Amino acid sequence: MPNIPRNVRSFSLVAATTGGVYLCYLIAAPFLSALTWALALTVLFSPFQVWLESKLKHPNLAAMVAVLVIGAIVVVPTTFVVQHLVGQAAKGTEIIEKKISSGEWRRAIQAQPRLAPIADKIQRDLDLQGAVQTLASWLSTTAGSLVTGSVFQAINFCIVFYLLFFFLRDRRIALHSFLILSPLSKTEMETMLGRISDTIHATAYGTLAVSSVQGLLGGLMFWWLGLPAPLLWGVVMAFLAVIPMLGAFVVWIPAVGFLALEGSWGKALTLILWGMFVVGTVDNLLRPILVGNRLKMHTVLAFLSVVGGLMLFGPAGLILGPVALTITTMLLEIWRARSNHRPGLP
Repeated sequence: MPNIPRNVRSFSLVAATTGGVYLCYLIAAPFLSALTWALALTVLFSPFQVWLESKLKHPNLAAMVAVLVIGAIVVVPTTFVVQHLVGQAAKGTEIIEKKISSGEWRRAIQAQPRLAPIADKIQRDLDLQGAVQTLASWLSTTAGSLVTGSVFQAINFCIVFYLLFFFLRDRRIALHSFLILSPLSKTEMETMLGRISDTIHATAYGTLAVSSVQGLLGGLMFWWLGLPAPLLWGVVMAFLAVIPMLGAFVVWIPAVGFLALEGSWGKALTLILWGMFVVGTVDNLLRPILVGNRLKMHTVLAFLSVVGGLMLFGPAGLILGPVALTITTMLLEIWRARSNHRPGLP
């Protein structure tokens, strides 16, 4: 058997490994969302699992209890929100459509002499009634899609918690195997895993938790003031608060204008004060407590990683986007550190 040059063998090994990794990616791609959320929940609830193991002494039982507790925390609120969200969206759109078709919005604006020209321009240039009807049709279609996809969402939920059980129970074995197979040194891997853990914690607590509180507070005020579809607008505010440089103000400021046009100046003032001093202050109060200095990322990079991740991966991109940026940044730092120790390089 002829001797094969070392560089050919190395290239063949690299090519085979790359092909194998790509094939594994294609196999795992349909489960990427479930894998992402299972891993994120594992990182967040590992301390809880450790505590359970110290009490129950059986990893299987501890993992099962942890999965049941996490399921109750995640599934119950999600089920409640989904059940009421589409109904409120359709009802809110119907109310807005009725106000536009009856001309109530126009009369409210014309009651303000300085705003009357705006009403005329809107009436001439925009087909508000047609736009609202299109929105109502889209919401109906979306509601149907949610019902149709509920089975697939249920299956995805089951896969998440199925994976979560084994990730919690076997996390030490998996981590040890990952450290052995990684081409990076143990120190480099521990540093990278620490950065990934910090990013997941910062995203979950500093982004999801804070935005959820902002959406909850905004939705409660909408409900108290009698505004239509408070749950819908609370969810929208929470979603906008997730994205850096946007926030709940994108929703509550137009609502202030809506109340002012109706002549409800007291409610408008209440909403302004609540939005500025309660909803707007939550981020400044809670984020330093929940995140601290764990997420070392510029605002622009955080914006690109979150929005780009959501566009590329869907909801899982909220975690995958910042994690991918963190891993890439860490690899570049490792490359620079190794290059600086090579002879002949600066």
